[in-house]
Amino acid sequence: MLSAFTARPIVELKQRDKSKIESILAFGNRLLVGLSTGSLRIYRVNEDAIDLGQLDGQAPSAPVDESVPSRPRVVELLRELEKFSSKVIQQLAIIKEANILVSLSDGTVSIHDLQHFELQEQLSKTKGAGTFAVTSDIIKDASTGIPSIVSRLAVAVKRKLLVWSWHDTELSEDVTELTLTAPAKTLTWASGTKIVCGMNSGYVVVDVTTSDVSEIFGPGSIGTAGQEGGRFGGVGAAGMGYMGMGSWVPKPLATRLTDGELLLAKDINTLFIDAKGTPSSKRQLPWSTAPEAISFSYPYVLALHSSAKGTLEVRNPDTRSLLQSIALPNATQLHVPQPNVSLAHAGKGFLVASDRTIWRMEAEPYGSQIDQLVEGGRLDEAISLLDMLEDALVENKEERMREIKIKKAEVLFDARKYRDSLDLFTDISAPPETVIRLYPPSIAGDLSVVEAKEGTMSPVGSARDPERSKSPTGGRPKTASRRQDSETGSIGSLGSAKKADLASGSDTGSVKGKAESTSEGRLEGEDLQNAVSGLCNFLADTRRKLQRFLNPDGTLKPTTSTDSGTSTTKPEFESLLVAPSSAADDDRERKLQETARLVDTTLFKAYMLARPGLAGSLFRIANFCDPDVVNEKLLETRRYSELVDFFHGKKLHRPALELLKKYGQADIEETPPALRGVRRTVLYLQSLPPDLIDLVLEFAEWVIRQDAEAGMEVFLADTENAETLPRDKVLAWLANIDESLAAKYLEHVINELNDLTPAFHQRLLQIYLTRLEASDADRPRLLKKLLDFLRSSSQYSTAKALNLIPRDVPDFYEARAIVLSRMGQHKQALEIYVFQLQDHDKAEEYCNRVHLSTPTASTEGEKETSIYHTLLSLYLSPPPPHSPSFPPALALLSRHGPRLPAPSTLSLLPPSLPIADLQSYFTARIRTANSLVNQGRIVAGLHKTERVGAQAALLGSRARGRKVLVSEERVCGVCHRRLGGSAVSVLPDDSVVHYGCARRVHNTSQGLGGGMDALRKSPLM
Repeated sequence: MLSAFTARPIVELKQRDKSKIESILAFGNRLLVGLSTGSLRIYRVNEDAIDLGQLDGQAPSAPVDESVPSRPRVVELLRELEKFSSKVIQQLAIIKEANILVSLSDGTVSIHDLQHFELQEQLSKTKGAGTFAVTSDIIKDASTGIPSIVSRLAVAVKRKLLVWSWHDTELSEDVTELTLTAPAKTLTWASGTKIVCGMNSGYVVVDVTTSDVSEIFGPGSIGTAGQEGGRFGGVGAAGMGYMGMGSWVPKPLATRLTDGELLLAKDINTLFIDAKGTPSSKRQLPWSTAPEAISFSYPYVLALHSSAKGTLEVRNPDTRSLLQSIALPNATQLHVPQPNVSLAHAGKGFLVASDRTIWRMEAEPYGSQIDQLVEGGRLDEAISLLDMLEDALVENKEERMREIKIKKAEVLFDARKYRDSLDLFTDISAPPETVIRLYPPSIAGDLSVVEAKEGTMSPVGSARDPERSKSPTGGRPKTASRRQDSETGSIGSLGSAKKADLASGSDTGSVKGKAESTSEGRLEGEDLQNAVSGLCNFLADTRRKLQRFLNPDGTLKPTTSTDSGTSTTKPEFESLLVAPSSAADDDRERKLQETARLVDTTLFKAYMLARPGLAGSLFRIANFCDPDVVNEKLLETRRYSELVDFFHGKKLHRPALELLKKYGQADIEETPPALRGVRRTVLYLQSLPPDLIDLVLEFAEWVIRQDAEAGMEVFLADTENAETLPRDKVLAWLANIDESLAAKYLEHVINELNDLTPAFHQRLLQIYLTRLEASDADRPRLLKKLLDFLRSSSQYSTAKALNLIPRDVPDFYEARAIVLSRMGQHKQALEIYVFQLQDHDKAEEYCNRVHLSTPTASTEGEKETSIYHTLLSLYLSPPPPHSPSFPPALALLSRHGPRLPAPSTLSLLPPSLPIADLQSYFTARIRTANSLVNQGRIVAGLHKTERVGAQAALLGSRARGRKVLVSEERVCGVCHRRLGGSAVSVLPDDSVVHYGCARRVHNTSQGLGGGMDALRKSPLM
């Protein structure tokens, strides 16, 4: 059990002293004791003496031996005021800000000076008072907003509640008086303005500033007397009555907790409320007997039970668990010095008194308390205690919390609660090594501690739990069972508290029972599947966190202020490492890479065991898996597709391509369908970058030889990699295999990729000619490709092409004509069309193309160098031995007569040609001349219309209505002379110049706009 407090008696009345201790009050180093005789004793507490007693190892329950001269006394009696009161001193309190002591004696509240304890005033209105309560708070004035210290004294006088107020140190003359439904037995301040009054019939919250009284109700079992009651029976003023024990009514108790929360207690029933009286959802404290008094010493709830037994219980208000039970014979009073809910009181202890003895409860350091809870296996209690304590009270709070949660997660794992365990590991960003080693070697490899549990102890296993080596058998079942006995739950061995905590369903509260029933089996079968499924989620989350620090290539990401300067990111960064890193970036990078390799490799193993379908998705993204482990596992399970994806992700392209070649060429049933044939290899080669061209060409050969069309997709695909491959290497490699493949590749890069490299164009021309000379099967298609290429390309050498094309082969006549056309030898090209091909339509089409492509072509046909004139001359005056051809010549004159010069054309015609045959020529010429005349007239009319419109615009309404004042002093903006009576010109911007000046600069100001600015921009200016 926890030892949070140690009881040390500091005041013991001597046997001959017949008085009894009735009230106690501690403030500073003073201890005031009110006796039954009305005397007040003032003690001084020596903190140094208490510390020396602790260092000497004095038993905590032994009284202090004050006869030893070398040691100062724990308490010293400074004085005793025998006439302080004539009756029993029932209650004491101080208002430090007002420097007064408040006492309750003989049913009357009195005020004394705090320095000399002299009576200042006896409050006559408090005659018959039963209890009182004081508070001091900083409150802002409602009208001015200025904060001030307001102290209040509330006194319960039968059914009345009287409140006195001190603002700073001045007593207010106004006394607030309120009437309650029943006499108040206890008073507890909830805040600076609200007080909780405990009555036999229930509790109410009173606002002393507005006089509002609110009954405390609760949902469900906590309600009025008319509702169905639970253990609390009904907390309302009308429903808190106690029945079943004659006339005895339990005293209503209350104490203030942290964050404005209060705890109400009556009999064995409790209720948590806020400062407004609203009940919270917390369950009741499992008290077996009604406490005599309750209080709060940060961060624990204290309850003093039965004076006959004298037991002080220390409980955690969060988990409601009993942490410590201290025997204090006949103890009846519990006093916690104020402020008991703040850090100022943390760890300073409190006082417990019987009628003869006062004990000082000395608090153990919080770190020591947490260590005790962890050693006792009460991990939930340790976590709850750490969570309640402020950071300043515990050294390395976050680190301690994380360590304890890791231990709790291990306990849950041993209890087969895998999901809860792995969720907790994820929440605290546990080191992956800590989690992975809990699994068998098939998952954890050499990190596994399973072998240690089976008899071969490993250092890792020892680090996790040194006690495991003490197991007589070394087996997992006894280790798990024994460990559960010490680390299950946060309850301990107390009967009622243990039952209550198990009923509350805490994470580890129910671990033991399940562990005992399941720890006999090893981690295998369905248990292993469930554990590995949870591990997959944990490792996936860890991968996501690692990506914040590592690039996909394993380099360390640049450190930002968020990652390096805050206290929240650095612990998480360090928590992911297999081992702590130094400040050097190189060491951090290496440690992070080791951790990433461990995480990804283990995640792969987990996927293969629990979710095999997800293994491929891991390889298709950047990963740090160990290639040897992955290769061995995937080959063992014949998951070749996933192995190829893994090799690709790790840039191990040669092993991947060898594997694809092996199964792509094989024709056996064991070959996976996805790897059969060349398709998978083609896709893989398409994904390789251009710098791996040698590897691409090496493994593309078997693909092309097996399926040329599919293999060419490696080089012809519409992808960036295919388009950026070194084309000269690819071309040379394809030419060694097959010239047709080289031609196909050249057609792609020239026609699709618009490659203008002359060598490629010349090479494609050579391939076409070579294939045409050697092949007859596909000759028409190849010839058409050759002619189209000669027309469209301008990058090949026309001289070399003309030498390569056979001169006397009819199939190449047109090709030679196209090359001659590229060289500008139009007459020779036309001779081929007219005399060798004897195709007049192609000859005329050739002339049309040349005419349209010549920038200086004249549509009127008045130039002697017209291409049509050249063709006509070949028809009418052919070179020997050819004879004139009149029909095509007349057809040419009929269709293109306007483009032929009349003088030279008529000179070519023979005198014997009938004039009737030239009718179409003359008709076309006349129509063309008439068209030109008509076109000139139309253009002139349009110009005239445009001019008239411009004049009309200038003489519009604005121009006619303008008025410009010309005074004697006004000068011309051009020559700067006085205008006088000269003729003037008004510009569009109302500027006035001499008429002659305006005319003089008119021509030079064209296109400069209007107004004076245009004249200034004129060159004449």
